[in-house]
Amino acid sequence: MKRRLVVAAVVGVPLVAAAAVYVPISLWDGAGEQTAAGSATAECQGVDVPAPTGAEIESVTAVSQSAGTFSVPGQPPLGNFPVPDVPAHCRVTVTLTHPGDGDHAKVEVWLPEAGWNGRFQALGGSAYAAGDNGAGLATAIKQGYAAATTNAGVGEALDTSWALNSSGQVDTALLTNFAERSQHELAIIGKQVTAEVYGTAAPYSYWNGCSTGGRQGYVEAQRHPDDFDGILANAPAINWNQFEVATLWPQVVMNEAHTYPTPCTFGAFTRAAVAACDILDGVADGLVSALQRCEYDPHALIGTKIVCDGKESTITAAEADVVRKIWEGPRSSSGEQLWYGLPIGAAFDYLAAVTTDASGTHGAPFPVPAAWVSTFVEKQPTFDTSKLTTRQFEDIFQRARAEYDTVIGSREEDLSAFRDAGGKLLTVHGDADQLIPTPGTVDYRKRVEDKMGGADKVDDFYRLFLAPGTTHCGLSGGKADDLAALVAWVENGKAPDTLTATLTNATGQPLVRELCRYPLISRYTGQGDTAATDSFHCGPA
Repeated sequence: MKRRLVVAAVVGVPLVAAAAVYVPISLWDGAGEQTAAGSATAECQGVDVPAPTGAEIESVTAVSQSAGTFSVPGQPPLGNFPVPDVPAHCRVTVTLTHPGDGDHAKVEVWLPEAGWNGRFQALGGSAYAAGDNGAGLATAIKQGYAAATTNAGVGEALDTSWALNSSGQVDTALLTNFAERSQHELAIIGKQVTAEVYGTAAPYSYWNGCSTGGRQGYVEAQRHPDDFDGILANAPAINWNQFEVATLWPQVVMNEAHTYPTPCTFGAFTRAAVAACDILDGVADGLVSALQRCEYDPHALIGTKIVCDGKESTITAAEADVVRKIWEGPRSSSGEQLWYGLPIGAAFDYLAAVTTDASGTHGAPFPVPAAWVSTFVEKQPTFDTSKLTTRQFEDIFQRARAEYDTVIGSREEDLSAFRDAGGKLLTVHGDADQLIPTPGTVDYRKRVEDKMGGADKVDDFYRLFLAPGTTHCGLSGGKADDLAALVAWVENGKAPDTLTATLTNATGQPLVRELCRYPLISRYTGQGDTAATDSFHCGPA
């Protein structure tokens, strides 16, 4: 494994992505002693930051922060909560610009005053936010990391006011920042600041992100393979143009059918599908591990009576057909499959939301894909995505790819440079992701295998784990040992075959399971306590 320090040419002058929490691993040398990097202390003054190529540094500030509770800014669930016991640290803020672009991107680096573990961790964003809001940074330095993030000069998670310039055209500089440039500069500046403050470079550098942060991690592997030794990229928003437009498909289906099932009705279909497919992994435990074998037909529920809000109703054929089409995923007017649908078992609440007003009941598109289509593709922020027809949808799907795939598509399957640099890529994606269809990540993995010599060769540097019953970024906050596994893989050569995770089954019960590396799944052995991890083994679906 190639070991990198600061790699980059310089010239003079996480809807919710949170950092994974895990039991800290100290940085040890072969003799069992902590390395010199691990004993370094922060010098929070006189930080000199060279500018990355093509950029200019506008300002640098370094401020010592006392130990205590960090209040995460913003509104719930993304903000307005405390992170206790944050250690004293140096907080360095670097503002940079690109001549002629008029942008002002900030890189924020937090460095624990004492107890640095010798590692650098960069944190990704969520939705249209390029970086972390402080929750992940605070968590990372509690674990001993020097941690950094960037705002790329754009807004918060649901803010796309930056997207169009005064001429009504896409601001290509800011889109480039959001898509790729700023995260690469984050790697350069974050590692440089770490070396400057501690007086020694970080022997190991990691990326940690989910959703948009996951996409950013993949782009780093694809386009900047020397930036990080290890990349944790969960529920990645890769295949950006396909999945963003595709997640408006439920609205198209309901609009054309003039049928808008209630959340209670959608929930009945989800429960029935999970109940039918639960046993495919050998045990009925409220988790569907063999999702690719689930062939539940929603039409089986036609005529079933359900009670919603105290009122009895009967499942109709029209409702069943809406569910079928949403699960199948978007198709062109000629029937061609364009992308993947909502995974069976995932909640319909976000992508198939509806609202009722004086004009009646109609769709309520999820704001992230709605903003991509209205603002970036149509360049009309008021464009109504709730009334799309199949033909309109197909046209938008193709135009989005044609205009933006080379900018933010994040589909490049040749990871040979990342592999050759010694990098390791680890991804966990929930099978019940209600925002980013899990099959899209599997599709990417298969294309990498086709490009790079098959599954065994790809497993040497890139491993995927699918988590049954898990929602979007649902294992964040310490519910899986993914970051610890990545560190062990990078630093000790121990490639993970399984990841320990706390899953939530269909009844809300927490279950500890070993996630298996793709394409294997966790199967019941046929004997033993179904609540015990040793009653399961990894096997083919």
